[in-house]
Amino acid sequence: MSVVLSYLPTPEGRGALAFGFAEARMRGSELVVVADGESAATPEFLVDLENARSTAEADGVDYRVAENDPALSHADQLIDASYDEAVELLVIGLKRRSPVGKLLTGSAMQRVLLDAQCPVAAIKPPVRAAV
Repeated sequence: MSVVLSYLPTPEGRGALAFGFAEARMRGSELVVVADGESAATPEFLVDLENARSTAEADGVDYRVAENDPALSHADQLIDASYDEAVELLVIGLKRRSPVGKLLTGSAMQRVLLDAQCPVAAIKPPVRAAV
């Protein structure tokens, strides 16, 4: 069994990382990271993964980075992954939006929420206190 995690080099994508590791640890599952485009080739990618892994206290969690299909969008790769029988959960990061923004959104992550075959956890980044 596995948990699939959407990685985007954004605050929303990074916000979902620790949750994905914690879920995989809790479920005793492997974490499969689907990185957007070439983001897995950046130096920040491994730093983000290891920071999230330690934050979630998930040192024992095995993870792998899925191969990207250049012919598919990030959303399509996530939706395709959700149809694998071994996938228990799909974890994505979402932006915080106003009620009107939620009505008008046409984002790729909304497509994932609507079209995924397995349960989807939509994680918002923490709210930062105004200083």
